[in-house]
Amino acid sequence: MAAAKSDRYEAGLGVRRRTLGDEYVNAALNSASDFTRPFQEFVTEYAWGNVWAQPGLEPRERSLVTLAILAAMNQHDELRLHLQAARRNGCTPEEIRATLFHVAAYAGLPAAVNAFKIASQVLSETDASSGNE
Repeated sequence: MAAAKSDRYEAGLGVRRRTLGDEYVNAALNSASDFTRPFQEFVTEYAWGNVWAQPGLEPRERSLVTLAILAAMNQHDELRLHLQAARRNGCTPEEIRATLFHVAAYAGLPAAVNAFKIASQVLSETDASSGNE
C-alpha cells in the first residue's frame, strides 16, 4: 500500500511542479516545518496526485474550474496563485475572463469584482514578465 501512496505523491509532485512552477513548489516544500510538512504531503498526494493527475480534464480545463471555485469562494491568495498557473497551463485572458463572467452569474457580482481585480493585476504582471506588453 505504501508504494501506491508513493506513486500518487510522485505523480502529484510532477503535476504540481508543472502547474505552479518549481520555484513555488520548492519554496513550499523547503519551508515546511515539522508541523506543516504532513499537510504539504497531503496536498501533493491527494489534491495534485489524485485530483489533478486523474484523466478526464486537460490541465487548462482544470485551471479554469479551479479559478471559478476560488473566485466564488473569495480565496484571493489561492486565486492569484492559480491565475499564474492557468497562464502556465495555456489559458488565455479571454478564457479567464469568460470564466469570471460565469462566477458573476452563478456566485455573485462581489466575488467577480474581486476576481477581475486580481486577474487584471496577475495578467498585467504575467504579460510584463513574458514580454507580451
